[in-house]
Amino acid sequence: MDITADLTVHLGKRIMEVRKHKNFSQEKLGLLTGIDKADISKYESGKINLTLKTLLRFAVALQVHPKELFNFEFDITKYKIDE
Repeated sequence: MDITADLTVHLGKRIMEVRKHKNFSQEKLGLLTGIDKADISKYESGKINLTLKTLLRFAVALQVHPKELFNFEFDITKYKIDE
C-alpha cells in the first residue's frame, strides 16, 4: 500500500467535495487559484501530488481553513514506514 498515493486520492476527493459544496466549477476554481482547469481535475482525481503551496491556494480560493481539506476518514494504521 502506498500511503502517499492513497492520501493524495482522499485529499483530491475532499477538495472536489468542498468545491461542489461552494457551487464552484473547476473553471471558477481555476480562475481563483491560477491553476489550469485540466490540472484541477488531476488534483481532484489524485493524479497529481499537492504541494503545500497548492493546498493553500485551494484553501484560500475556497475560503476554508486548510485543515478542512483534510476532513476525511483515513485509516493510518494499515500503513508501515519502510526502514
